[in-house]
Amino acid sequence: MTVGDRIKLTRTQKGLTQDQLAECAGVSKQAIYKYENNIVTNIPGEKLAAIAKRLGVSPAYLMGWAEETQDPAAQSRGASDDELKFALFGGGPVTDAQFEEVRQFARFIKERDANGGKK
Repeated sequence: MTVGDRIKLTRTQKGLTQDQLAECAGVSKQAIYKYENNIVTNIPGEKLAAIAKRLGVSPAYLMGWAEETQDPAAQSRGASDDELKFALFGGGPVTDAQFEEVRQFARFIKERDANGGKK
């Protein structure tokens, strides 16, 4: 199975469109089409990482270097980023910057509580 095959299979299993995947990777829908159909096989690392993150798998899985389909970080997270965004923002629009700010605040709370409530 090729990188493109894994991207397409995982994308369809997750119920995502090429447009949705392209948006998170910062590429065009046509680029995703080319990746999935093995027209472009030398996918830039940062694009592959963004695709893997959105699909909830590891880049190593997409490359065929690992058998696991689930990103270990995603396993520990429990909920997908989209599920968290929906829960936190009620399904309304949210920017990546806003979501990152929420993550930073959550890290702050976790660290504060680990230190006995003192920062």
